[in-house]
Amino acid sequence: MQVDLIIFDCDGVIADSEILSAEVLIAQLAGLGITVTLDDVRRDFLGRSFPTVAASIRSRFARTLPDDFELGYRARLLDRFATDLAPTLGVTDLLARLDRRVCVATSSSPPRVARTLQVLGLASRFGDHVFTASQVAHGKPAPDLFLFAAAQMRTDPAHALVIEDSAPGLAAARAAGMRVLHYAGGAHLAGQPAPDGHDSFVDWRDFPARLARIEGVPA
Repeated sequence: MQVDLIIFDCDGVIADSEILSAEVLIAQLAGLGITVTLDDVRRDFLGRSFPTVAASIRSRFARTLPDDFELGYRARLLDRFATDLAPTLGVTDLLARLDRRVCVATSSSPPRVARTLQVLGLASRFGDHVFTASQVAHGKPAPDLFLFAAAQMRTDPAHALVIEDSAPGLAAARAAGMRVLHYAGGAHLAGQPAPDGHDSFVDWRDFPARLARIEGVPA
């Protein structure tokens, strides 16, 4: 079946940012005496909005984060982005060659995703076709965000393909009735096993062949 729209997650798919986010969050929580590891972040926080992450921390550690925690976290993270943020290897070239409509659907806040795409030089590639969890009632793993993105792009969900790195994102794409590929080329997933039941790839040069296979085009 023809793919008319490719929906990219941002962090960990377009931007190799999840490792930076994890490092900043781990350090900031340590300042409160709360210890989490990179494995904890991958398992519990990856692909989720900050309010969901804060609720998880509150439940696990019986601690309510200070009112200014999120603001401080985002400020420190944007400082790291200014010096250390990079695109995932090969994604810029892929986006330049793609002949399909594209958009971004992310759990990140609007200011964060805007800054991310600006730093990467990709803001003009996506234009206004950037959608965030703040625009829907329920974030990933609910299908709301992907269905909203498809509606805004005037595309049947059955003709959309989602590229995701996180378990909540994969679940959201399936729930939306969309096809999905798991991208595992971000630094935060180095050495991690591929999720069961998903086509996983680490190199954007492999993407065109996977797209052709999804559409049933002979090799």
